[in-house]
Amino acid sequence: MSTITDWSLPQIAGLEALSDRYDGYIIDLWGTVHDGVNPYPGALECLHALRNAGKRVVMLSNAPRPAAVIATQLEGFGVDRALYNGVMTSGQETHRQMKEKADPWFASLGHKVLHIGGVHDLGLYEGLNIRRVTELERADFVMNTGPDLERGVATLDPYLPELRACLARNLPMICANPDKVVVKGGNRQICAGALAAFYAEQGGDVRWIGKPYPGVYQPVFDMLDVPRTRILAIGDALGTDIRGAAAVGVDSLWILGGIHQEMVGNDMALATAEAQAAGLRPTAAVHRLVW
Repeated sequence: MSTITDWSLPQIAGLEALSDRYDGYIIDLWGTVHDGVNPYPGALECLHALRNAGKRVVMLSNAPRPAAVIATQLEGFGVDRALYNGVMTSGQETHRQMKEKADPWFASLGHKVLHIGGVHDLGLYEGLNIRRVTELERADFVMNTGPDLERGVATLDPYLPELRACLARNLPMICANPDKVVVKGGNRQICAGALAAFYAEQGGDVRWIGKPYPGVYQPVFDMLDVPRTRILAIGDALGTDIRGAAAVGVDSLWILGGIHQEMVGNDMALATAEAQAAGLRPTAAVHRLVW
């Protein structure tokens, strides 16, 4: 019997090579479709090809913002709404959890939040009985959507005093974006997941929402409405996109040209070793999202 240790990651030239095997596609955005500034070469053409082939596509992002906001942002990248069947985000799932409070953890949070993140993420609270406070002593919990431009996006250092103060008060934290790093326009920067990882390592109570955690996938499956055996998840991050696909039992295509570009390049031996070290087995790898 073949095991993961003697497995070699297959490489394909483009998505067309797998298109007969799948009817539904879960596609990551940042690192896969765009780099935060521009769409990647070939990505829009690939989305058009999927649409022309009659495939169903749902965009799944760890953006800590409502899905409607991301759909509008996608238009700015040239991704027309006709190219996909739906958008789901970690922010959308976070909003749902805070609104419904069906989960006892969320029901116990209280109504006053200390927000760590940019002002562009404040739409997360629309329609909720949540009041944002700036004084840590008044907060019931922390909402972590990532670093802000004022303090910088390069390292954790500017955030450590506030995180340590939150830890001292035992404030629970929602991490609305499990990504730890992203590459924007060629520059690597930290994300909310990096702040949350520090908080958890120091004993803080963190609830992670988004890929790779299964809760964010059910709305995606509902929008795709095809059997899971006919679904392919596509993304650049082993720890979120590929691990998340494995957690919910769907095949995955690893985009090598995203956050792992500096580490593996287009070296399939290195890519195979990296996947094995993570205990993951993507269906295949491709350098970019191209047809």
